[in-house]
Amino acid sequence: MTVIDWTVMLGTLFFIVGYGIWKTRGSKNIGAYLKGDNQDKWWAIGLSVMATQASAITFLSTPGQGFEDGMRFVQFYFGLPLAMVIISVVFIPLYYRLKVYTAYEFLEKRFDRKTRVFTAMLFLLQRGLAAGITIYAPAIILSQIIGWSLSFTVIFIGVLVILYTVTGGTKAVSQTHKQQMAVIFTGMFIAFGVLVWHLSDHASFGESLQLAGKMGRMNIIDLDFDLSNRYTLWSGLLGGLFLQLSYFGTDQSQVQRYLSGSSVKESRLGLIFNGLVKIPMQFFILLTGVLVFVLYQFEKEPLHFNNVASNAVEQSATKAEWNALEKEYEMLWQEKKEQNYAMLDKLAAGDEAAIDQQQELLVNSLEKRNALKERAKGIISKTDEKLETRDSDYIFITFIMNYLPIGIVGLLLAVIFSAAMSSTSAELNALASTTTVDIYKRNIQQEGSEKHYLNASKLFTLLFGILAIAFALMASLFENLIQAVNILGSLFYGTILGVFIVAFFMKKIKGNAVFIGALLAESVVITVYFLDKYDILNVEYLWLNLIGCLLVMGFGFLVQLVMPQRS
Repeated sequence: MTVIDWTVMLGTLFFIVGYGIWKTRGSKNIGAYLKGDNQDKWWAIGLSVMATQASAITFLSTPGQGFEDGMRFVQFYFGLPLAMVIISVVFIPLYYRLKVYTAYEFLEKRFDRKTRVFTAMLFLLQRGLAAGITIYAPAIILSQIIGWSLSFTVIFIGVLVILYTVTGGTKAVSQTHKQQMAVIFTGMFIAFGVLVWHLSDHASFGESLQLAGKMGRMNIIDLDFDLSNRYTLWSGLLGGLFLQLSYFGTDQSQVQRYLSGSSVKESRLGLIFNGLVKIPMQFFILLTGVLVFVLYQFEKEPLHFNNVASNAVEQSATKAEWNALEKEYEMLWQEKKEQNYAMLDKLAAGDEAAIDQQQELLVNSLEKRNALKERAKGIISKTDEKLETRDSDYIFITFIMNYLPIGIVGLLLAVIFSAAMSSTSAELNALASTTTVDIYKRNIQQEGSEKHYLNASKLFTLLFGILAIAFALMASLFENLIQAVNILGSLFYGTILGVFIVAFFMKKIKGNAVFIGALLAESVVITVYFLDKYDILNVEYLWLNLIGCLLVMGFGFLVQLVMPQRS
């Protein structure tokens, strides 16, 4: 990185943090700290909701997802618009009418204290772990790219977030989200423009999309109804709907964003705005990954995108085996490059038979490429079992470092840091509010002044920030990072949503029944997940949201039937 890139990156980050601290200093009560005095307009709510969900993982992993698997991940979000409508009609008016600080306050009014505490604890467990992942995931990649140690990068991100979140609470989160989303959108549009410009040396934008389609990367809709298929239209509409309902309707990190609205109308408009913009945004990020894939059909693709792993191999006893594999890989790339130019000629001629024949050659070359990359992973593992063999999360950052001009590299790195900070700040803010209101104030310190609870909220924000940093320093990656967070959420969100659905629509079910039903449902969800993990039962994680929700409703109904009725 050049001095200009360092200046752009650090200047952007310190401006956002400083502005957030300056604009939101001096919260005088818990209402201002946790709900921002209910002053946010719809557009600010919409941006804050998007920034909370759009972590650094989104901008590191989603392009890699598009590169490796195409566009089908966008189906994950197909249930989102309907979820926004349901939450706007059912959840928001109720939260405002009850004047709650957290979503879980409502559950005690409807059921009892233990149900409130149980769902709050599920949230604290899930979101507490996720906060560590949202720091660790970008840190491990950024540390390798910019030359910082992993520990320093984790602490750098964590401390910046803690500074303005502890100082200003919800107001600081909302204020900084505006600047962070502005940086994110600007950086991604510039990156996309540079990518299309580089591709123009080889193919037009339309031809690039055609090539991507011939190699299975434009697979937007999958109508196959298969529980073992991770991303289909049905898993997105059903499993995705229940995940989004739970995330936006019951996860305090999101509920707190729209509870800061100045009215029910502003909160509703903010969520609808998110529902309308989120799918195009994810489509755009996935398409960026697909076009990076097309670019590497013409320009040499690294055998392994994680330079730390490949450099370690270069300095080990397996170097000769690695070099031989690289020569084989380069020969295949030259062959694949010629095949892609041939495909462009056949597409221009419009000869369908010739196009189909050329497509078979391209698919065959792609399979050979995948086999060589698997062999590369085997060499890396043989070199050192601790080295990271999965490299999809390094694809987009490699493109940034190799292809973007000076200054823009710094801006894109600021995008990734900003995304990490935006999601983490919202999580810490929500964790603190849930702990203060649902656990501390309700069960431990029931009598206290406004200032006492304000200081407690700041203290819990600081403690969760430290815990997130500590977890990030000890964490390890698994699967694709964007999937890791969604898997973690799916283990708990279905059960939490089920409790809320029972509270809203199944009036005859009481506190004891729903509590037992939730315990049983969560046990089944975790069992199903591990059965799938060990290939005993094939049920992909998105379906866990639907399963958990339905089981809470079913178990709660059955338990209520056998329990003695009380007046």
